[in-house]
Amino acid sequence: MPFRILVMLLLTSLSSMSFAQEADLYKSSTIPFELKIKSNAVIRYDKTDIEVKAYNKFIYKRKRIVTVFNEGGIRHQGTVESYDKRIKIKALEARIYDKNGNEIKKFKEKDFEDVSAVSGGTLYSDSRVKYLEYTPISYPYTVSYEVEVEYSSTAFFPSWSPINGFYVSAQNSEYKITNNSGVELKTKAINLENYNIEKHSDYHYTAKNLTSLKPEAYSPSFRTFAPVLRVALTEFEMEGVRGINNNWQDFGKWMHDELLSGTEALPDAVKTEIKALTKNATSDIEKARIVYNYMQEKTRYISVQVGIGGWKPMLAEDVERLGYADCKGLSNYTKALLKEVGVEAHYAVIYGDEDLVSIDKEFSATEGNHVVLCVPNEEKDIWLECTNQTNPFGFIASFTDDRDALLITPEGGKIVHTTIYKTEDNLQLTNADVNLTVNGEISGSVTIKTYGYQYALHEGVQKRPLREQELYFKEYWDYINNLSVDNIAFNNDKDRVEFTEKVNVSSSSFVTKTGKRLLFQPNAFNRIKSIPTRYENRTLDFEIERGYKDVDEFVIKIAPDLKVEAMPNPIEIVNKFGTYKFSIEKRSEHELVYKRTHILNKGYYPKEEYDDFRSFMSTIVKHDKTKVVLTTN
Repeated sequence: MPFRILVMLLLTSLSSMSFAQEADLYKSSTIPFELKIKSNAVIRYDKTDIEVKAYNKFIYKRKRIVTVFNEGGIRHQGTVESYDKRIKIKALEARIYDKNGNEIKKFKEKDFEDVSAVSGGTLYSDSRVKYLEYTPISYPYTVSYEVEVEYSSTAFFPSWSPINGFYVSAQNSEYKITNNSGVELKTKAINLENYNIEKHSDYHYTAKNLTSLKPEAYSPSFRTFAPVLRVALTEFEMEGVRGINNNWQDFGKWMHDELLSGTEALPDAVKTEIKALTKNATSDIEKARIVYNYMQEKTRYISVQVGIGGWKPMLAEDVERLGYADCKGLSNYTKALLKEVGVEAHYAVIYGDEDLVSIDKEFSATEGNHVVLCVPNEEKDIWLECTNQTNPFGFIASFTDDRDALLITPEGGKIVHTTIYKTEDNLQLTNADVNLTVNGEISGSVTIKTYGYQYALHEGVQKRPLREQELYFKEYWDYINNLSVDNIAFNNDKDRVEFTEKVNVSSSSFVTKTGKRLLFQPNAFNRIKSIPTRYENRTLDFEIERGYKDVDEFVIKIAPDLKVEAMPNPIEIVNKFGTYKFSIEKRSEHELVYKRTHILNKGYYPKEEYDDFRSFMSTIVKHDKTKVVLTTN
């Protein structure tokens, strides 16, 4: 190879590093000690260069060197690249080094695994990924990864996250954009001021020696405190469709006009059928309920992600013909049915997740991973989850509740908030009739009724096989030794959004015997079992994302040969975190009634109050194990 070409290649590869400096990055011994603490991996060097050539083209180049210390660090290699017909991988290479910096393996593009980017639940998709499949023979090892990608679909612009997650530190990270397109770039810096990050310009940042972050009990989501730079083009292209993105109104207008318009036509037979079904309905809500039930009975969910199909819904008439679609197609189909019977509804882009993840209302960009439907209502908007064939009408707890979503209207997009399930809405009622024998055996029947978020937590058990249902209850009451469960029954009242579980239980060894005394824990069926982790120096604030309320009442009948020797006094604790109270009363000589209420309040709290919260929860754990002393006659 001519010397001039060799020098050019080295300069391109090493960017601003010398050969000796890069060689040091492959040796684990040169990592600063503070970056190794509580780290599964250390990002030694991570440089991203992006050149924006036009509203519909940019070139992405990245060189990344990562030292991996253990199995938990493998996921931070970053050796994976997505592509499709509009995202072309131009160059791809990886090298593996041992702890002393000796190269032990080299991977060219043809050596990378090449698979579909979506799960087996997707009917068809043109999105694919290439990833490095490497099984280490020892730790630590270092991966050097270089890639160049050409994007002709520019709706998704790479952001910068110098810290990739928990238990990973960053020695050097750089992000730079060169904009030669004439199109304005929008940026939003989040949490950068709290870290060792230098801003060179609006489009050029560097970070050095960022120590790892570790999760803590009840800590907020990583995204709320980790550093990130978000970037978006104000003019972009998605699969050949040009868009404007100055704000959410613009972006929503583009979605409505370019992605949704012309997709709602239905066959005449369906129009006639849905009008006949709703002709006697006396309100829009009643019509919407009938339409929602109609959609659930006729369709099923299958993911469809081809080209702009990742954002553009299937035609409503195709959903009708095929009987399946993804969240976009099913929501759009339901919207078309509602329109046919005179009920207004809006398509809404959202993040579906058990954690509360919101669309960023301050920064318009292509985001979200799910679509739902919103039916405007004066009293309270009605949100419809169209991918679940058993979901109650208007119920969205646990997956799309309490977060900002992007509503798509003919006038444009706007950010709205989904239904909030308040603490008292997330109710669980547990009642039990229990018999206690002189031998310490218990038996009885338990009824659990759940509502709101707690409904979402429990309702799925009815769909499991019987053996799994039995195991579910045994795990739920895992503190009861030798537990037997039978006569399991469920009732799912979707109109009231009330889920009822009934089960008979028995145990031969729930009571502790000491001579003539029996020590009996009356709270047999709803305990807080674990105390939050103790931290000598907590670093993060803490959050209770969803509050709840539990109300329990257990009637305990004791055998005639037993009598009560001692019972605990009632307890009541009320503070900012919630309420806890219980009492045991003697209804008759051989009947006790245990009552308990536990309320946990939703809230975001400073780290300085964590010890008080932990103390509150510890007290509950202790009192949930309180004992009644019985003696034999």
